Amino acid sequence: MFAIIGDTKPFAEEGEGQLDRKKKRTVIRTVILGILAAAIIYTIYISATKDKVKLLEVGDQAPDFALTDLEGNSHKLSDYKGQGVFLNFWGTWCEPCVEEMPAIDRQYNKFEQQGVHVLSVNIAQSNMEVSSFRDQLNLKFPIVIDKNKSVMEAYNVTWLPATVLVNPEGKIEKIYTGGLTDENIAKFMESIKPE
Repeated sequence: MFAIIGDTKPFAEEGEGQLDRKKKRTVIRTVILGILAAAIIYTIYISATKDKVKLLEVGDQAPDFALTDLEGNSHKLSDYKGQGVFLNFWGTWCEPCVEEMPAIDRQYNKFEQQGVHVLSVNIAQSNMEVSSFRDQLNLKFPIVIDKNKSVMEAYNVTWLPATVLVNPEGKIEKIYTGGLTDENIAKFMESIKPE
């Protein structure tokens, strides 16, 4: 009987050793899985963001683009160098966009002769929808359509309406998201007027 009791101690130590080894294996496996998970998440993040344009800030050079208006004329941002550009992104389905259009048109009529131009960028709607909308409101400023949303992406526009003020040097003077009033628009256009 004493021999049996004496023999249980080595079995107990052996069992504890197995538990320690299992704990070590569990810890090592957990660390390896954590590293793999981090690597997968990092790879997904890099893949998802590699083609994204850096966020634009005031003072950055405005990305150049060329879009066609409803009459078939090409409008290239760099063609307006030396003049101010009121770049407005919008859609006919966007209520604040619709509300600000007459005010933009009124200020455009006042500031165009002073070297401030409006480029109104519709986001991916049909020519017929945009033309009908323009005629209904009797808008006079140039309206271009960003069919594949490339300009919208270049300017990091996520909400409409969005307005980017480009000064005569071609740099971003201000980025504004939300509807505008006559007073806002006049103040913004004044700020990008050539001297």
